[in-house]
Amino acid sequence: MSYSRRDLTLLLPALAAQTAAAQDPKKLLPTKTFNYEDLPVKVNGQNKGRAVLNGETHQGYAIELHMTELGPGQAPHAPHKHVHEEMLMLQSGTLETTVNGQTGTLTAGSIAYIASNDLHGWRNPGSTPAQYFVIAFGGAA
Repeated sequence: MSYSRRDLTLLLPALAAQTAAAQDPKKLLPTKTFNYEDLPVKVNGQNKGRAVLNGETHQGYAIELHMTELGPGQAPHAPHKHVHEEMLMLQSGTLETTVNGQTGTLTAGSIAYIASNDLHGWRNPGSTPAQYFVIAFGGAA
């Protein structure tokens, strides 16, 4: 049996709806506000982390957001790579970034986007903490 383009255009919304219906409701991100002072803090030496959200959109797309306060001279971990993409948004301080061997400096208000499987890392070269947000698209770190 062959299908026309018109048949396929009618079928695609049905498939999308079926995918959304099959989604695990436990992973679905609800509408919610997050007050900074209410977020649990995970302390690791000079560093502080706050997990904000981790789940899926109504279309089943995985997203994770966390906040980090990185102490002077600290790095959150060794350079690494992974399949999911990330966006780093620096709120305050300075970060020295390395992506695929290229080094740069981010200042407050700067943003870095890390594509899938790019080797990346950062550290705080400053004398004060650096505060930043990381959004992982398509999977958690």
